[in-house]
Amino acid sequence: MAAAAGPMDLEAEAEEQPPDEDGDEEGYVEADPAGRFIRYDEIVGSGAVKTVYKAFDKLEGVEVAWSQARIDDSVMGSSKKMKQLNTEIQLLKTLKHKNIEKMFASWVDEEKKTVNIITELFTSGSLTQYRRKHKKVNMKAMKQWAIQILTGLEYLHSQKPAIIHRDLKCDNIFINGNHGKVKIGDFGLATFMHQQKKSIKGTLEFMAPELLTGHYNELVDIYSFGMCMLEMVTCEYPYSECQGMAHIFKKIDEGKKPAALYKIKDAEVRSFIENCLAPVENRMSATELLKSSFLQNDGLISVSLVKNMSEDGQQLVSCMLRKGDFLLKGNVDVASHVDLWLRFPDPSGCFKSVEFPFNLTEDTSLSVAVEMVEQFGLTQESRLIIARLIDTFLVILIPEWTPCVSIGQVVSEGATNGSINKFMNR
Repeated sequence: MAAAAGPMDLEAEAEEQPPDEDGDEEGYVEADPAGRFIRYDEIVGSGAVKTVYKAFDKLEGVEVAWSQARIDDSVMGSSKKMKQLNTEIQLLKTLKHKNIEKMFASWVDEEKKTVNIITELFTSGSLTQYRRKHKKVNMKAMKQWAIQILTGLEYLHSQKPAIIHRDLKCDNIFINGNHGKVKIGDFGLATFMHQQKKSIKGTLEFMAPELLTGHYNELVDIYSFGMCMLEMVTCEYPYSECQGMAHIFKKIDEGKKPAALYKIKDAEVRSFIENCLAPVENRMSATELLKSSFLQNDGLISVSLVKNMSEDGQQLVSCMLRKGDFLLKGNVDVASHVDLWLRFPDPSGCFKSVEFPFNLTEDTSLSVAVEMVEQFGLTQESRLIIARLIDTFLVILIPEWTPCVSIGQVVSEGATNGSINKFMNR
């Protein structure tokens, strides 16, 4: 054996000489063709088609992840498919985004029949692993994760042509727990929209129904994102109540959602997930979801009290609530019903207003909101905003009132803080 080389000599040898396949005193198993990355035999993750090992970047002096997957013989035997595979890998390596896993190198080893991809290493693992370890996570944190995931999807879907992940799940979303940064990874099944033939691959529990037909677009990733949200919120794998893949396939084919969805008590959270799981013609894009009130400003509602005089000289006090372009006003005299007035933007871009009674014994905020959405052709997002405004008003008026939706943060306008607190705390 030759004498041990110094650090500078070792780096030069790594770049000029082929890697030592038998390994040496460093304990590595193999190296990439350029000799920059060396793989250890330590497994940090595995899936149905790949294994992820811990590796080392000698140039930067940092630990990295080395993903290795077997190539099907039908691909190996086709020069056309091999060329397509190499093209896809090289294109994915050009992706540069803060919420997309960094890819440092990739190559196909035809002798060993493997695809090898070097990416950044995440110390906290996947979101699945992270949620199993940390059971108590506030919705605020999960909203931040959701924003980062959707921002990554927005970037992928905006490429020309669009890039579809097709296997988005919490196992393929990674997190650095020390600062809460989330990134989408594992593009082993990613495909480009210009491909004429689209194979049916992925993880069944997270697959959009239209993916099973072979005719789909980038919105399949939004459906999968909805399932990711479901797992994040409930810590349950979608369709874990099913016995085997045939049972899961049957439920998906029948349009039945996972049982975990109906365990979510917060109507706003559940509605956001249901919007992601909606039929493709009603499903929102990543850009649209990022603009939703659920993810924006944590549902801030401003409240003020307005004093008026009646015709007979009596002083009337009304409570006015505002959220974005929506304005709700109502009297503060408790009776069997409450008279409310709502101003809202309609689909044409104009504003409309409506007066309506609210029966305290028969109505709920959601039932009234659903009726308005149907009557005026409003969005499902409007349904939640209206319900939240009504519930906030009723909690101020009647402290023991049980809201149907999460109210979120309420702030007072002007010098009415004491009056509002009086109603909120009486």
